[in-house]
Amino acid sequence: MSSEKALQHLEKFGLADRVKFFEVSSATVELAAKALGCEPAHIAKSLTFMANDKPIMIVTAGDVKIDNAKYKARFGTKAKMLTAEQVSELIGHEVGGVCPFGINGGVDVYLDTSLKRFERVFPACGSGNSAVDLSVDELEKCSECLEWVDVGKPMV
Repeated sequence: MSSEKALQHLEKFGLADRVKFFEVSSATVELAAKALGCEPAHIAKSLTFMANDKPIMIVTAGDVKIDNAKYKARFGTKAKMLTAEQVSELIGHEVGGVCPFGINGGVDVYLDTSLKRFERVFPACGSGNSAVDLSVDELEKCSECLEWVDVGKPMV
């Protein structure tokens, strides 16, 4: 199971005990915020794209969307999101539980600077009813991200 892979990954960093599983869905930013009792902005959402024939993941704050011009300037290509089937196959998690923990090899992970305004954020943990409470520094470390990028813009 996808959540088991994510838990095993977090265990390597001593963070698996922070994972919460809910009786309700947390598969969207809004549902996760409701389940956690926090603002949607604090949900760290994992967005997946195909960039130059390679799957990538960008983790952003929950109140941010991808700015196409910034994305193209950074990655040299138009932002093309993966389909649900591609996410499952290439990333290793199902839509609704996508996170940077326990993912397939060959996926580059980036963190968007929109997350830096928070002390704590809540990414999913491999299932549509889970989240993990992390500091931004912990997220940076356990996501094994390549780098921070600025490709987000506020949702309107």
